[in-house]
Amino acid sequence: MTHEYNGTGFIEVICGPMFAGKSEELLRRINRLIFAKKKFLVFKPTIDDRYSANEVVSHSKRAYKCIAIKNATDILKYVTPDLQVVAIDEVQFFDDSIITVVNTLANRGIRVICAGLDCDFKGEPFPVTANLLALAEDVTKLTAICAVCGKEATMTQRLVDGEPAKDSDPVVLVGAKESYEPRCRKCHCVRHE
Repeated sequence: MTHEYNGTGFIEVICGPMFAGKSEELLRRINRLIFAKKKFLVFKPTIDDRYSANEVVSHSKRAYKCIAIKNATDILKYVTPDLQVVAIDEVQFFDDSIITVVNTLANRGIRVICAGLDCDFKGEPFPVTANLLALAEDVTKLTAICAVCGKEATMTQRLVDGEPAKDSDPVVLVGAKESYEPRCRKCHCVRHE
């Protein structure tokens, strides 16, 4: 459940594995902001150009225009006194400065909605998301459906040529269905070297 904006800032985090509907939920909340005539801005990291360079796009191809930025601190350059809400997609791709930015915005009375992966393909927490989860007033943890057994999936499986990725592979690899699938804990696998 999301809070109603009342002049007090707060942090919301939407998290879960890939294909859980995080961007879709963010877009749903953006739609409500439009309907409520709230003053808001949407951001995402420039590294996420899978579907569009200047839109937040869900895997189902729903989209909304956004400002793509490289450095989290650039968000503050766009803040105006009348801004009520900031929405940030793929928050896990930002460096630690995003935590200070989000806290600064909330302390200024702005509602901040962050969406992103909670864990990497190894099943380890993304530090940025983990910190934001600890600071958030509202957390929505979504699940997907395991691509192997059909149970609730809370993990992201990275595949390389159809095989589980190695634990030595880089943590960040922007991709979609060609590289990732949702898995439950039992079906999730990482190859150890």
